[in-house]
Amino acid sequence: MNLVLKRTPGIYLVGFMASGKTTVGRHLAQRMGWNFFDLDSEIENAEKMAIAEIFESRGESEFRRIEREILRQHLRWIERGRPAILALGGGAFTIGENRALLAGNGLSIWLDCPFDVVARRVAAQPHAAVRPLARDPEKFAALFESRRALYQLADVHICHAADDPEHAVDAILKHPALQ
Repeated sequence: MNLVLKRTPGIYLVGFMASGKTTVGRHLAQRMGWNFFDLDSEIENAEKMAIAEIFESRGESEFRRIEREILRQHLRWIERGRPAILALGGGAFTIGENRALLAGNGLSIWLDCPFDVVARRVAAQPHAAVRPLARDPEKFAALFESRRALYQLADVHICHAADDPEHAVDAILKHPALQ
């Protein structure tokens, strides 16, 4: 296993919303025997409200502050040797301070999913209407494009267009960065 992962056993799945971070993360954690956490779910549990409600009532900057604090909490656990796969929200990795927190504390893995697949998945979700950043189709597409350059800063790049999460899990586990 990678020396970085031996020292701080954390894998951080990054990518656009509906790229499969949570689903792939659960499967990957099961295969590796590690814990799995979804950062957005952790935020909702801590704040006792949905992400959309936090955005609407407190604003994006307050949401990002909460997100960073929960990320720091998980990093402290990982630094103590508790192996974990963490699925980050779509915008978490786009924040420089968050990327700096992750640097050297495991591996970041970008699940690169084509926009047409992401759009189809978001439209099919029962809570699609409450995704605050997906409400306007033109802004949604522009946001997808604007974030790609930042996702490319991840340690590992995995193309993920299949609906079967095991394809991405196999690609991750076979990647040289995990050897």
